[in-house]
Amino acid sequence: MPFGSPANWGATTEERRRAQPADTLLDGPVARFDRAVTVRAPAALAYRWLCQISVAPYSYDLLDNRGRRSPGTLTPGADELAPGDTLIVFELTEVDRGHSLTGRTFAKSEKLFGPVAATYSVEPIDERSCRMLCRIVVTSAGFGGRLKEFLLGWGDLVMMRKQLLTLKKYAERDARLGQRAP
Repeated sequence: MPFGSPANWGATTEERRRAQPADTLLDGPVARFDRAVTVRAPAALAYRWLCQISVAPYSYDLLDNRGRRSPGTLTPGADELAPGDTLIVFELTEVDRGHSLTGRTFAKSEKLFGPVAATYSVEPIDERSCRMLCRIVVTSAGFGGRLKEFLLGWGDLVMMRKQLLTLKKYAERDARLGQRAP
């Protein structure tokens, strides 16, 4: 891909090789984008923060949240997600409580982005730290698919990096303050 590749930000080789539920949601040729960050907070707390993306995008609020600030505190019940719930532009297809959220673009967002699938997950390293990961899968057939892959890949890299770093910041802050996930 010209100008480098937006395929990876922060994910290890092992994380990139590991199968994710989103890998099975689209047919035909696909491109995968992996994003990951280490969070110095217990996995249960980081998962609660990951579920906050059901409330707000936690990226660049001016661009993707109509200028409203994403909440700086956990929203009660935001982690009680189930298949069929909405997560940003995705309809959840699978929820592994405490570990991962997987979804595919719903009809309205597919008109803009085409078919896209994603798995967000939290994987413990030890009792006080974890990895927060996201895999985005997009169709990439033909010239239009490759163009979408290029544009969505770079745009997602900028937005997802900010999102994961923001969630990391809040989870680490809460861990320092001694807050725990229920």
